[in-house]
Amino acid sequence: MVTGDDVRVMVLAGGLSYERDVSLRSGRRAVDALRAAGIQAEMRDADVSLLPSLQEDPPDAVVIALHGATGEDGSLRGVLDLTGIPYVGCDARASRLAWDKPSAKSMLREAGIPTPDWVALPHDRFSELGAVAVLDRIVDRLGLPLMVKPAQGGSGLGAAVVREDTALPAAMVGCFAYDSTALVEKFVPGKDVAVSIIDLGSGPQALPIVEIVPRDGVYDYAARYTAGLTTWHAPARLSPDVAATVAETALAAHKALGLRDLSRVDLIVPDDGAPQVLGINVSPGMTETSLLPLAVQAAGLDLGRILATLVERAVARSAA
Repeated sequence: MVTGDDVRVMVLAGGLSYERDVSLRSGRRAVDALRAAGIQAEMRDADVSLLPSLQEDPPDAVVIALHGATGEDGSLRGVLDLTGIPYVGCDARASRLAWDKPSAKSMLREAGIPTPDWVALPHDRFSELGAVAVLDRIVDRLGLPLMVKPAQGGSGLGAAVVREDTALPAAMVGCFAYDSTALVEKFVPGKDVAVSIIDLGSGPQALPIVEIVPRDGVYDYAARYTAGLTTWHAPARLSPDVAATVAETALAAHKALGLRDLSRVDLIVPDDGAPQVLGINVSPGMTETSLLPLAVQAAGLDLGRILATLVERAVARSAA
């Protein structure tokens, strides 16, 4: 295990995405956890002063607590690769793949991992081909209800469940406010669950499954980060057989996308118990209502020690 005298960690948080506030909360939680584990840690924003700071006084390792494009589209990880500074999490290529939901779903489908049927619709094509005609074909193809969400993005921003075809145009407009491409997905009813995955040196392992029960039925931005709007069950209320299948499916998705260190796989579990992957997050939130810390607590583990071990692995990986 690394100690405070061995390594100095920079936690990157903030950025300019829609998820800035959530990222800052995750960053503060990560810094506190690392310090409690005896690690020297400081938090910095991802702004114009970051690169000069990395050049003048490089940390021994970086923990990325940035959400949204800044932390998840692979660009920052590519810059860190150029600086030679090790970081916790997957590399730039895997991050780009997981960040783009249609690409990730295509990769999952090729690997035989179930995910709801979908269509990705860029705003330009939506306008050029005629909104009414396009939406009619989507409903004919996928049926109702539908889930509309940005092809790139997180925290439930711009996402909406569409139960009537008359509500689809407004959902598309709301989605396009956050991204130029909408992912329209067949809505699969069932239990919303999340599987956090960590690799402390013996291969990826699934932490206890967290079941998500939003008060209003939709796990949107408000439900994620407003106290009292969502109830979580960790471990999830699943039979042992179904829980094992959910964990295996999440691990398969983590591996199929070439991820490392940590991730969070979001799934839906229908009544038949056959889980389907909804999305994968390479920079899981660490706020007081985030799913990774809930899973860590349910496993009887310590978040700071986990992060410290992941930092140690990142430093060793860089040295090798």
